[in-house]
Amino acid sequence: MSGRSRLSRRLGRFRRDRALFWLLVLLGLFVAGRAWLADHPGDDPWAPLDLREEPGWATARKITALRNDPAQCRAVLERSAIAFRQLEPAGEGACRREDRTQLTDFPLNPTRPPTTCAVAAALELWLRDGVNPIAQEIYGSKVARIEHYGSYSCRRLYGRDSGPWSEHATGNAIDIAAFVLADGTRISVLRDWDSTASEPDRADRFLHAARDRACDVFGTVLSPDYNDAHRDHFHLDQEARGFGGVCR
Repeated sequence: MSGRSRLSRRLGRFRRDRALFWLLVLLGLFVAGRAWLADHPGDDPWAPLDLREEPGWATARKITALRNDPAQCRAVLERSAIAFRQLEPAGEGACRREDRTQLTDFPLNPTRPPTTCAVAAALELWLRDGVNPIAQEIYGSKVARIEHYGSYSCRRLYGRDSGPWSEHATGNAIDIAAFVLADGTRISVLRDWDSTASEPDRADRFLHAARDRACDVFGTVLSPDYNDAHRDHFHLDQEARGFGGVCR
């Protein structure tokens, strides 16, 4: 066999060995990646959403997918052991509410109004991963009650006679007015929000942080920073507006 033939065979074996090496490397990375995702379902875009799991980079996308799929959303609530009641559709025309989901253990006050399922799911995550940890960090106390101004209102935006309908018209929104901690401390959006303060007090810091964390799970979040109409509440809804939603 000539030297050229031997060199050609050696090069062929080298290429095959190199291809096998990289195939094994890729296979190992795939197996390791799947194992890691199994331990971090919040980062796995294919894992069914469970609200009890630690949130990851895929969680927001999964929540977004619930906005137009109430049946899937209710399956998520059941899988996550969230207590809720599915109510019959109600209303007519633009104010027809096909998706009426009522959280039965959530600390809303004075009532637990029915909302869309996607709003209900976001409220659960917001309380667990946002509101309560913030309250614990700043006050050393969890939230016992969340006061609200309601969810459903058959009206157009800002109560006008014409123009787009409000998300409240279908219960796809809720207005949050205040938080009452387990130690009795009451934090009011109207009284305690002051975005111009040079050294915000605890209530102001809590409200700003709670607003920011709501933006992780709701499509639209409006606060006193948005306009005077929201000076006394947070408006939270699940309508997608633009890339990444609205957080003001």
